[in-house]
Amino acid sequence: MSVEENVVLMRRWFREVWNEGRMEAIPELMAKDAVGMGETEDGSPLRGPGEFTEFARRTRAAFPDIAVSIQDIFGYEDRVVIRWSASMTHKGEYFGLAPSNTRIKITGMSMAQLERGQIIAGWDNWDQLGLMKQLGIYQPQPVLAKTA
Repeated sequence: MSVEENVVLMRRWFREVWNEGRMEAIPELMAKDAVGMGETEDGSPLRGPGEFTEFARRTRAAFPDIAVSIQDIFGYEDRVVIRWSASMTHKGEYFGLAPSNTRIKITGMSMAQLERGQIIAGWDNWDQLGLMKQLGIYQPQPVLAKTA
């Protein structure tokens, strides 16, 4: 596929999977042996459409109104890079935390490698700490003043 076709595919991924919640698009757009890095809180990889679908279902159950906006997107050879932001409301249980109805805003960057019209690898870097702060899971410690 051309670079332009890969960019179109990734726009479709964000629109259908995240904004529309079309879980059936995942196995269509992601190769069976694809690996995703950076999505999970513990850093473990997601392997294949099944594991990614479970991750996406959990995320959308906790934040059913998630809306992802693409700020920048560009491709080179078989890679596409996306800078994005997301707004969502905490309406479902999220890793043991009861729904708080808190409005959340986060940002992130994703890079996907594509082959034959499917994602074969993905790397995500997103503001997990910002999410935890907004949910009240993490309270930053005050910065201590330097002494002379």
